[in-house]
Amino acid sequence: MSTQPEVSVPQTTTSIPAAVERRRMKAAATGGAVKRVVRMPLFAISLGIVLVWVIVIVFADQIAPYGAAAQIAAPLAPPSPEHLFGTDELGRDVFSRVVHGARISLVFAVILVIAAMLIGTLIGLVSGFFGGWIDEALMRLVDLFFAFPVVILAMAVAAALGASVQNAVLAGIVVSWPIYARTVRGLVVGYRDAEFVISSRLAGIGSGRSIAVDLLPSIAGPTLVLATQDIGTAILLLASLSFLGVGAQPPMPEWGAMISAGVTHFNAWWIAVFPGLAIVTVALAFNLLGDGLRDMLDPKMKRSVPRPSQRRKK
Repeated sequence: MSTQPEVSVPQTTTSIPAAVERRRMKAAATGGAVKRVVRMPLFAISLGIVLVWVIVIVFADQIAPYGAAAQIAAPLAPPSPEHLFGTDELGRDVFSRVVHGARISLVFAVILVIAAMLIGTLIGLVSGFFGGWIDEALMRLVDLFFAFPVVILAMAVAAALGASVQNAVLAGIVVSWPIYARTVRGLVVGYRDAEFVISSRLAGIGSGRSIAVDLLPSIAGPTLVLATQDIGTAILLLASLSFLGVGAQPPMPEWGAMISAGVTHFNAWWIAVFPGLAIVTVALAFNLLGDGLRDMLDPKMKRSVPRPSQRRKK
């Protein structure tokens, strides 16, 4: 009796193709993100400016040729190859002070925005989700803060706490959290009666888990856009408080304090112009960056832009 020879069938594994597929999907996602950035030139430029300032913050000691408080030249010397931005009234290099000042102005502004966003988001979530008397009480508190001009209220808080950059940040947090609370509350009210939230509550999920799982991912995009745009506002607010004498104090190289010192030496224009240009570039970059993030995160705008294949069919 003849038997058929057994043919060994090679065993196929799905691990290698699956890994290749994952790499291909990651590469496609990265390429898609790069293409979206390229199609938005203002977003790409603003992102580049922000990255440059991040590099300046990280490598400030290597970029600045002198220390922030080093008196190394003649006072009020104009810009020259030795001192690119000139010197101030004490003979300190303005370029070095602008570079070191980025660590103060930018870092403290980011801390201010993060703290205000966390406080305002928490209050807005509680107010919008539970409603009733809780919503009424919290929103009336927000209205109370909105009743005062931002700079005036920040000046009063900073003056009461004492003139320092830390107290200026606290004053900025006090006047900045209400906008996040009002924005988040409006978003939560819009999502509170959505089907996915109601179904989660009917399934027995508690309020805290429903807020964390259902609502936070839904409001994360608009809140992130608002925080990105608010960094420029925070830098201007801290600079205003330092300019008015209730923020950073000399010899700290904060941009607003440098502009305040330049006002008393009007003929030496470089003392105030270069810190002012630094504030303008950072504030404008973060505003444009926030606009770009809003366009990228808005699904309506993604649907409104036809794909290349759709344009070819037309």
